[in-house]
Amino acid sequence: MSWEIVSTDDIEACRALRVDVFINEQGIAPEDEWDDLDDQATHFLAQVNGQNVGTARVLYSGETGKIGRICVLKDQRGTGLGAAIVSTCIAHLKDQPGVTRAMLGAQEYVIGFYEKLGFSVCGPIYDDAGIPHRDMELSL
Repeated sequence: MSWEIVSTDDIEACRALRVDVFINEQGIAPEDEWDDLDDQATHFLAQVNGQNVGTARVLYSGETGKIGRICVLKDQRGTGLGAAIVSTCIAHLKDQPGVTRAMLGAQEYVIGFYEKLGFSVCGPIYDDAGIPHRDMELSL
């Protein structure tokens, strides 16, 4: 399968994917999904044949880049696209001066996915929007 993953200013396209995956599919309340950080983030959009199929955003805090809001439409899961999106975010962070660590908050059931990409658990289980999560990190 061939996809394209690019940084984008089309936040609305990214938000539409997040509605599909997080709000409609996972049942996360809109007030838990939306925050005031989208305008500060670098957004990535994945497309297959011109269709938007996945997204993630990256935020910056000192030496740490936080990858978040990673989602892939259901019919694209298992294709390697999620790993490609995360790898694109990691490559982007490696190009940022002074950024030495990537962090993310992983839903507990996908910790193994992120471990395969080099991340390690670095915190206790916590609740985020009713879903168990753990923080994970990767040295860049």
